[in-house]
Amino acid sequence: MLRIARGAATVTGLENAMLEPYDKPAPAGAQALFRGLAVLDAVAQGASSLADIGATIGCTRSTTHRLIAALVQAGYLRALGGSSGGYQLGPRLIELGYQARAQMPLAKRAHPHLEHLARHTQDTVHLGVRDGAEVLYIDKLPGSRGLEMRSRIGLRMPLALTGIGKSLMLDLSESEWLALYQQADGLSWTRFREQMSDYARGGFSVDLEENELGIRCVAAPIREAGGQIVAALSVASAVPYMPEVRVQALGPAVVACAHAISAELGWRSS
Repeated sequence: MLRIARGAATVTGLENAMLEPYDKPAPAGAQALFRGLAVLDAVAQGASSLADIGATIGCTRSTTHRLIAALVQAGYLRALGGSSGGYQLGPRLIELGYQARAQMPLAKRAHPHLEHLARHTQDTVHLGVRDGAEVLYIDKLPGSRGLEMRSRIGLRMPLALTGIGKSLMLDLSESEWLALYQQADGLSWTRFREQMSDYARGGFSVDLEENELGIRCVAAPIREAGGQIVAALSVASAVPYMPEVRVQALGPAVVACAHAISAELGWRSS
């Protein structure tokens, strides 16, 4: 969890994590904003009481109370009733989440293709993008087999453990594969490197229960006009519906769907 030191002249923790990709100093007067975001992050990660939230973000009780009160008033947090009290994420965040998803051109353009693939395979179809060392799921279409799996829109998982994540890694160098592999707990490095080399040559990747016991998936990368991988999709199902022979047989259909979405983004196969 990210922390902000009490009495610090500049904001650290969440602020630095958000600004690292840009390597720029924080804008003047942004301390309260980043502390408010740290509160939301703390609640999202499970902190609910005033004391827990304050301890997580590293602020005094009075400062934490002022931040929480402002976020409750704006609808970003919701105060729980009853003797236990506490706080949960508020309805404004749900609204913003749906708006953010609706405004994402990739998700809009991909969705009809994902629907077709889900109907064709009867399995669960996912769409994900890279977020640092993780894959962020931005769309999920449940299959028609009545299966439940832990994946959901907004979930993040280590790239190296998931089929989608491996497809997002296909164009990376071996040293980048190693760095991402070291942040996950999966196969031996030798075996992982061999698999990634095979996936890079074949144009799609698989997950044989590395991420979730009993679940297998086939994934393929989605490219933008310049050829860069910007997302990936997968078809996932339980082992009884996904024997290894079907995993390989699904590869062309998954790749074809990924190519169709890539074409929507301006990519043309060489």
